Amino acid sequence: MSNPDKKTAIVTGASKGIGAAIAKRLAQDGFNVVVNFAGGKQAAEAVVREIEAAGGAALAVQGDVGVAAAMPKLFAAAEHAFGGVDVLVNNAGIMKLAPIAEVDDATFDAHLAVNLGGVFRGMREGARRLRDGGRIVSFSSSVIGLYQPGYGVYAATKAAVEAMTHILAKELGSRRITVNTVAPGPVATELFLNGKPQALVDTITKTIPLGRLGQPDDIAAVVAFLAGPDGGWVNGQVLRANGGSV
Repeated sequence: MSNPDKKTAIVTGASKGIGAAIAKRLAQDGFNVVVNFAGGKQAAEAVVREIEAAGGAALAVQGDVGVAAAMPKLFAAAEHAFGGVDVLVNNAGIMKLAPIAEVDDATFDAHLAVNLGGVFRGMREGARRLRDGGRIVSFSSSVIGLYQPGYGVYAATKAAVEAMTHILAKELGSRRITVNTVAPGPVATELFLNGKPQALVDTITKTIPLGRLGQPDDIAAVVAFLAGPDGGWVNGQVLRANGGSV
């Protein structure tokens, strides 16, 4: 059951992985949550049911953030259901790795549409419609500090997200809206593990000083800090949550 007196968060790409963990953590922290999904309707609805079973309020809303109409739709749904929006988490993203010489135009365009365009449109809509004192949290990646072969296009989109974060934080400061980005290291999600042989995963794990891959809940805790009262003085920053790998 919704509570209009509670703060409301939109989490993009929240049907699984890090996004689902963020949605559940923010609900646990007292937020109404809009669980965005592109194609995983059943998974998104399962996240909503889990939140509701724990006494929270959530709503699953379809929308491909790579398409211009998605963000206005998400904000409209949140405003209709919960009265307004206080937190936007730009989590949705894609990652298709290949050497730059082998990246075709369709793959390049898809990365721009989702990883950069989706975040840009989220930031733009958030700047227009978030309530004063709100929070915008976007996602980069710790690969920005590694410059690994195969990550050229993916890393380029994430670098652009970091640049927009620094600028938007200055543009929205007068409204007490903080704008930050989380840059995870390797996290045990489908996005990261897909297509990687176990030997490669083991090799990557050995490069992390803490000796393990991150878990979605590790990243959700960082987002919860930025979205919550203790993160109010953190603004215009990129927080690397990677176990010390960079």
